[in-house]
Amino acid sequence: MFLAFLKPTLRAKNPLRLAGASGGRFTCFERNWLRRDLNVVGFGLIGWLAPSSIPAINGKSLTGLFFDSIGTELAHFPTPPALTSQFWLWLVTWHLGLFLCLTFGQIGFKGRTEDYFQK
Repeated sequence: MFLAFLKPTLRAKNPLRLAGASGGRFTCFERNWLRRDLNVVGFGLIGWLAPSSIPAINGKSLTGLFFDSIGTELAHFPTPPALTSQFWLWLVTWHLGLFLCLTFGQIGFKGRTEDYFQK
């Protein structure tokens, strides 16, 4: 009885637990939140390969420079590329462009199919 005043009279409820929602489970996202579509991957890859294959860097394309640097680095395979190698610049630039193209492709394609851009 002496410590009765220390015990809370009300039990704290878990705010993440909602009765009846999602079969008793609380989910922050839809089950299919990625909404993967292979059209986006295909068109995104083509949409990046086309502009990155234009010979704009001293008569060479970004894709060509990247693939040439892969071949150069594979010539001395057991040893990794040096930190000063051009391989890292082409790797980061090529993949950054690819991921941006895929991300904007996913936003545009899914936004259009779900009427997100309609007023």
